[in-house]
Amino acid sequence: MSENDPGFNRDRPPAAEDAQRHPAPTSPFFFTVPSNPLPELPDIPPDRPVLIAGPTASGKSALAARLVEDGGGVVVNADALQVYDCWRLLSARPSAAEEAALPHRLYGHVGARQTYSAGHWLKEVAAVLAEGLRPVIVGGTGLYFSALTEGLADIPHTPPEVRAEADARLAEAGLARMVAELDAETAARIDLQNPARVQRAWEVLRATGRGLARWQAETAPPLLPLSDATALVIRPDPAWLAQRIDSRFNLMMADGALEEVRAALPGWDPTLPSARAIGAPELVAHLRGEIPLDEAVAAAKLASRQYAKRQRTWFRNRMRLWHEIRLP
Repeated sequence: MSENDPGFNRDRPPAAEDAQRHPAPTSPFFFTVPSNPLPELPDIPPDRPVLIAGPTASGKSALAARLVEDGGGVVVNADALQVYDCWRLLSARPSAAEEAALPHRLYGHVGARQTYSAGHWLKEVAAVLAEGLRPVIVGGTGLYFSALTEGLADIPHTPPEVRAEADARLAEAGLARMVAELDAETAARIDLQNPARVQRAWEVLRATGRGLARWQAETAPPLLPLSDATALVIRPDPAWLAQRIDSRFNLMMADGALEEVRAALPGWDPTLPSARAIGAPELVAHLRGEIPLDEAVAAAKLASRQYAKRQRTWFRNRMRLWHEIRLP
């Protein structure tokens, strides 16, 4: 995507009134939402919660900021990697200036070595809702939105020894073997290509003797039913999104993504959830002298495009009742 792309431009038009109401973003990868999809939005009462889901680099954060700027409320993060304090650039978290310009919650508040799950996120969202501001909840983690609108099973915490056993099992036997050891009901419901989801299901079965699907069948009522919110899902053209992903990663690198990873290198642990930041493992490999920088960047871009594909599949299968915004 070039800087002259009429779909998503990085800079707003130079009109004084527009510049005053919508100041230019301060981070180089912050793409503002174009004017063309806005008429497709449904009428949104100023006090009605808004949910915005979309794949990485689709412009969802810009849309959320615009809605809060125009109608009030608070931008609430629903991205599993933007919670970590070590990743601002690689997770495409709003810049410090952007966070200060509007109310934001649940961004960069978790340490890299902390345990954080959908359950933790849901409890924190409940606290945000209690503040009374209209929430505009935005992100690309489908599990968070499912937990919010469908409920989350109250599964006992996984003991550290079971987590260690699962880590070793996955490393030694591989994903296929771990999948084969799941109960049939759970295996039929989860993404078997996602190592994190498979390992979580394996840990639950190992620790409790009951499959994850059985626990989920006893789910409590949702915190925010879908019927009580305006739910928007961005569905971009895959080729257009791939160009945006590549362009954005170039901007991240120019803004210091390699230095961000270098700062995280002393305590790097690939088994931590925070280590799943797209681009982090590839740049770590470069910093350790394992691959050249251009190969690391190419691999990171590929991983990001593959992640976006998994996100689109989730949204297509699980968000059929959401209002679609097709781009470009």
